Amino acid sequence: MSLQCPRCNSPKIASFHRAMKIAAAVGAVGGAARGASAALAGGQIGATVGAFAGPFGITLGSISGAILGGLVGGVGGCALGAQLGDKLDRHVLANNLCLACNHRFNLPV
Repeated sequence: MSLQCPRCNSPKIASFHRAMKIAAAVGAVGGAARGASAALAGGQIGATVGAFAGPFGITLGSISGAILGGLVGGVGGCALGAQLGDKLDRHVLANNLCLACNHRFNLPV
């Protein structure tokens, strides 16, 4: 999609994605914390399954569950945060700048 300035019809447009970057970072941190928390709560299952391998299996099952839960939660939170931030950037914040006439504008809905 080619953007044009609504004022001067110039195709020289700079788009800032500040809200998307911030929301993605916040979502990643929140998702990782939530995923790790859920994995630690579910670490008892990993410890039970790992009990067949002895104390080392219990420790490995619990730690790997927390790490994988944090990673999965972080990716999911980052994706949702980026989508929310993209919507804010497109329709709420005037994050498009015409480099010809310095007019700031939103994308049309």
